[in-house]
Amino acid sequence: MTLVSPAMRAPLRNALLGGAALALLAMLTAGTTLLGDAARPSAAESPGATLPPGGGSPAAAGGVLPEQSAPEPPRLAEGPDYDACLAQLRMDPEGAIARATAWEARGGGEGARHCLALGLLAAGDAPRGAERLERLAAASQAPAAIRASVYAQAAQAWMLAAQPDRSYGAVTLALSLVPGDAALLVDRAVAAAGLGRNAEALIDLDQAIRQDGARVEPWVFRAAALRRLDRPDEAMRDVQRALAMEPGNAEAMLERGILKQLKGDTAGARRDWQQVVRLAPDSAAADLAAQNLALNEAGPRRR
Repeated sequence: MTLVSPAMRAPLRNALLGGAALALLAMLTAGTTLLGDAARPSAAESPGATLPPGGGSPAAAGGVLPEQSAPEPPRLAEGPDYDACLAQLRMDPEGAIARATAWEARGGGEGARHCLALGLLAAGDAPRGAERLERLAAASQAPAAIRASVYAQAAQAWMLAAQPDRSYGAVTLALSLVPGDAALLVDRAVAAAGLGRNAEALIDLDQAIRQDGARVEPWVFRAAALRRLDRPDEAMRDVQRALAMEPGNAEAMLERGILKQLKGDTAGARRDWQQVVRLAPDSAAADLAAQNLALNEAGPRRR
């Protein structure tokens, strides 16, 4: 059972899937990223090829993030000031920061501090936003599930700030408030993978699937983790399961293409990546697929 309510967590998870998680999925693919280290042309060897994010680092993965927007937050306050501040986040984050700062000076409390933290995140200052979210979650008088959601926002902000160690700590604090939450377990698995701790990531993903096996996301992430652990057959079973559940899932198709390429099925990999670009042309998954297609084409020219 997911302990954080779907109404509270779903928009946050969607925000993660829409941007950060795809970059983090790229990080999970590092090491064999995406065509494998041995297959990557160097800049000197293939000047026109665009390399996928490499090295397994969040900073490298961050290069594929689309333009950021603040996720719909858990509510720490009520009233017109809070509503107006949150509504301003997407269109005018700097204005939201100014509004929240003034409101906090007037005694706006947790609502003002929350909007200010999300404004910093939306404006691209992920480290300061993450720090504020983490402090807010620690001091808040809100119920445990809401505090856990704020910790989860902090965790995702730390990933955007290329600090998976801080992300891991924040999401572990969230799990201390709502043990066993499937979405939080996926978040922690992403952070663990960012630290190169793929076996730990796999444990959390196994538990997430036991808690809520109807969600596609943990199957895709587990496939990537299994591949990183040199278990490609199990990885393919997971990604096929994800695609059986949601045939048009671009992230699953991206991962399946990677697995096909590693098995030597270059044509099959190309078909999957082309399908990703067709299905979700404006997504980070499509960006990664396009990068892989470019490398796929560059390979034969080098041989």
